[in-house]
Amino acid sequence: MSKEKSDLDPEAIEPTPVSDDQVVAGKPIAHDDVFGEITENGPNYRDVGWMGTTALMMKTQIGLGVLSMPQIFDSLGIMPGIILLLAIAAITTWADWMVGVFKLRHPHVYGVDDVGRLLFGRVGYEVFGASFCLLYTFVSGSAILSISIALNALSTHAVCTAVFVAIAAVVGFMFSSIQTLGRISWLAWVGALCIIISVFVVTIAVGIQGHPPVTSETAGMIVKSDYKIIANPTFTKAISAVSTLVFTYSGTPAFFSIVAEMREPRLYTRSLLVCQITVTTVYIVIGVVVYYYCGSYVASPALGSAGATVKKVSYGIALPGLIVSAVLFLHLSAKHIFVRILRGSRHLSSHTPIHWVTWLGSTFTVTLCAYLIASGVPVFSSLVSLIGALLGTLLTFQSTGCMWLYDNWKRSVEERSFTWKVGVAWSIFIVLAGTFLLIAGTYGSIVDIMDSYKESGGSAAWSCADNSGS
Repeated sequence: MSKEKSDLDPEAIEPTPVSDDQVVAGKPIAHDDVFGEITENGPNYRDVGWMGTTALMMKTQIGLGVLSMPQIFDSLGIMPGIILLLAIAAITTWADWMVGVFKLRHPHVYGVDDVGRLLFGRVGYEVFGASFCLLYTFVSGSAILSISIALNALSTHAVCTAVFVAIAAVVGFMFSSIQTLGRISWLAWVGALCIIISVFVVTIAVGIQGHPPVTSETAGMIVKSDYKIIANPTFTKAISAVSTLVFTYSGTPAFFSIVAEMREPRLYTRSLLVCQITVTTVYIVIGVVVYYYCGSYVASPALGSAGATVKKVSYGIALPGLIVSAVLFLHLSAKHIFVRILRGSRHLSSHTPIHWVTWLGSTFTVTLCAYLIASGVPVFSSLVSLIGALLGTLLTFQSTGCMWLYDNWKRSVEERSFTWKVGVAWSIFIVLAGTFLLIAGTYGSIVDIMDSYKESGGSAAWSCADNSGS
């Protein structure tokens, strides 16, 4: 790479030479640095437009986890919550932007495992690859469990929860086996809109209701919201809230796989800005309004904060979005394994028997693992938080800080401008901040797991119990 190019301007970076007429849907691309020869006789892995990219990005960020925002504000208070949310949003936006820059500079990079190889050799390749698969398999399991919660809420727990989890896994496998993100992007639009609409239905209903939800403890009376502008949490509670914030923005590792299938990777930054602005706005509005009216009495899950009827309506609207979350995360995990197995062979981009066996085998294996983890682990929700704190932080913060240093560290004395020095300082800060959040967040998650297990003993494996909070 020429060292005379700007540190910060992706427009100054030479991308893979692919012309516009080569990337129009349905026409072959001569060659791709990741997928090799792409023809009309195989899947077109370079068929995602910038709007489809926006939808895929938003769907990796916005899920049922958006409704953890009221709990975050309850832990931190409204003002500290907003400040920290904006700070995490700004840092992760830079990290996400760095993904696009790095991809343009290194067109052969497909996922974070390739980044790990560039940064740390074979060890980095294996560690980053395993971390990605483990992180998104657990997230897939969480999405499958979320679908079972919605089905329980809609049916008033009509059948055993284990049956709903199995149904969710089957549906996830079927749709995640769609081969390209270009064909999934329209589902991402549906999913993102459904989640956003459902949480706004709850938010509006809570505002009209004007008070916290009535519970068994408050039956027959209306209590006032006990919202706090500034809270006084313990260290463990505060760091757990911050870790949850980081986790809600930790779509960064998946963005490599998304940009790899874009028709024009130069438009990645446009998609990113639309995604981050939308996601941050939704998080603030939902978190502030629901917490203001409900305070510490907010229901868990928060879709039940405006009564049983609104809960069913909101879950009904959210259900397609929850299904798409499971589909997308299962697809990304399976695609990572699939590309790793067949990369460099003609089977990757041709519909051969080996291609189909490997692809369907990858989606089935990932779905089965996600199902077994979601159904069989007694402290699953807490374990997802632990995996998010441990791996989500590593792949979002430390990796992107190291990526900038990898591309820009070896500059001559004459080239070490003020901008370069700021970039070095910022990248080192990102690495150190990520390391602190990894250690502190992991500690907080372990404490939460221990407390949860002492309190309830964990949930039973393949439980039939209602998990919708009804």
